[in-house]
Amino acid sequence: MRLYDELQQELDTLKQKGNLRRLSDMIHDGKMICANGQEMLNLSSNDYLGLATRQDLREAFNKEQSGKGELFTSSSSRLLTGNFAIYGVVEQRLRELFGAENALVFNSGYHANTGILPAICTSDTLILADKLVHASIIDGIRLSSAKYIRYRHNDYGQLEKLLEKHQGEFNHIIIATESIFSMDGDEADLKRLVALKKQYDNVYLYVDEAHAFGVRGRKGLGLAEELDCIHDIDFLVGTFGKALASMGAYIVCREVVREYLINRMRTLIFTTALPPICLAWTDFLLQHLPSFTAERKQLQVLSRLLKQLIEDKGFVCPSTSHIIPLIIGQSSEAILKAEQLQKHGFYALPVRPPTVPEGTSRLRFSLSAAFTVEELEPLRSLL
Repeated sequence: MRLYDELQQELDTLKQKGNLRRLSDMIHDGKMICANGQEMLNLSSNDYLGLATRQDLREAFNKEQSGKGELFTSSSSRLLTGNFAIYGVVEQRLRELFGAENALVFNSGYHANTGILPAICTSDTLILADKLVHASIIDGIRLSSAKYIRYRHNDYGQLEKLLEKHQGEFNHIIIATESIFSMDGDEADLKRLVALKKQYDNVYLYVDEAHAFGVRGRKGLGLAEELDCIHDIDFLVGTFGKALASMGAYIVCREVVREYLINRMRTLIFTTALPPICLAWTDFLLQHLPSFTAERKQLQVLSRLLKQLIEDKGFVCPSTSHIIPLIIGQSSEAILKAEQLQKHGFYALPVRPPTVPEGTSRLRFSLSAAFTVEELEPLRSLL
């Protein structure tokens, strides 16, 4: 029984620190969510463009799919019998949208980030990762045989010094970053990272666009499109489960990288493939992605409004995107603030250690283009 006692002691410690997590029962109703008997505006979803709740899109998709009979399970990994034709359709769509040599689809962003780096890295690889990259990238780094150093967040002076110091010691160096960071909502300077990479012939750039795909760029392809550097990024990763309102992830890359991952990427090889019907929904939305210009503009309007409301209250808000943190400090205070907002109809959740560093517990507002300015205005007196 010793193991169970130790687990319980750890849970008790988490509870005392205000860091114990629980699954919540809730009912979704469009952009609203009902929890604990109360209806609230959902400020904790990644449905950035509001597509997940669009009845018109679902009806158009169902009409288009009528008679096609796409299965609700693949029943196999892609390397066995799970590589349905719709996979090729989606990957061709991505190639055309990005103007890339090739693309490869995965089950999730977590599968992508924990699978790509271990596949392509050796003990003669050095990974230089931004201090605030997502947990999935950190796990991918740890699963790889590469050496790694995590440079201070967006500190490109330090990164440049690390490149100068180590570029002659390793066969390959990979710089790993998010484009829009998931907790602070700020951005990487992709142009500067590309410039740093180009100084050396053995340095490569890995960028996770999970929170930028769909919402940034003229066609919604992400920050790399907005900054016109898609083709300067060696491993460009993104997800379908946030702004695109579907499921899965992708990499756009060189042909040789795609083929290598098919042969060496464990999270691709040893997992059941996504259901064909899911891929069909993804392809349907990818076809419409460039047309969601109004949704992207609305998201920008709402983002500027909420950031200003937070700064007007005296908080520092590093965000330059639709992810807006209200950094409070202690976990207990973040929990109390979340409860206050929920009582007034805003479903905002506290983000606590270990997701964020000690002393930086926060509310993380995830905005959606489905919101209106009027719906957010009451926050002016609540923050």
